[in-house]
Amino acid sequence: MTVTPATTNLEAVRDRIARACKDAGRDPADVTLVAVSKTFAAEAVEPVIVAGQRAFGENRVQEAKAKWPPLIEKYDGIALHLIGPLQSNKAKEAVALFDAIHSVDRASLCEALAKEIAAQGKAPTLFVQINTGAEPQKAGVLPQEADTFLALCRDHYGLTISGLMCIPPVDEAPGPHFALTAKIAKRNGLALLSMGMSGDFTEAILFGATHVRVGSAIFGGR
Repeated sequence: MTVTPATTNLEAVRDRIARACKDAGRDPADVTLVAVSKTFAAEAVEPVIVAGQRAFGENRVQEAKAKWPPLIEKYDGIALHLIGPLQSNKAKEAVALFDAIHSVDRASLCEALAKEIAAQGKAPTLFVQINTGAEPQKAGVLPQEADTFLALCRDHYGLTISGLMCIPPVDEAPGPHFALTAKIAKRNGLALLSMGMSGDFTEAILFGATHVRVGSAIFGGR
């Protein structure tokens, strides 16, 4: 195995996840590390795959389409997570390529996803993005509208929503945002929580994160 800064960082992140799980009284196997490989070329990502990482996060459908098919063909067990905003007109490609979509946030996207899931017979794991900080520049459903939106996803569009995702405001403590997201998930019977990035993933684990999205702590700055 080729040792690179990214593979060394990967081990450090895994150790921090294990320690955070121990502190939280949780099994590390219940936390999926999504290595955020957006903007990094296949050459930078491949050593991390060889080191055993299998879940990867991308922000854009087009970038993922250009990068991942040869790697998926070469290595077994890779799971791709779309963690960035998804345009409805990219739903067909997204359903075909991604194993999970973390950014479901509006009715038009639900309609497009439902159509493609039915057409392709392939159902990615779906997360609804919650805009916990009510930030106008950020995608996501407002917390007070989450229950209604989740019911719409289920009852009107026939979508299976497995969890929630949030991105706390950069200038606020993340804990209350993680707690709010976990509360909404619990009352809606959702098991998965996509919470925490490079700067706060250990705290997210304490609040119940099942998926942490870690990029710069593994691959370095962009």
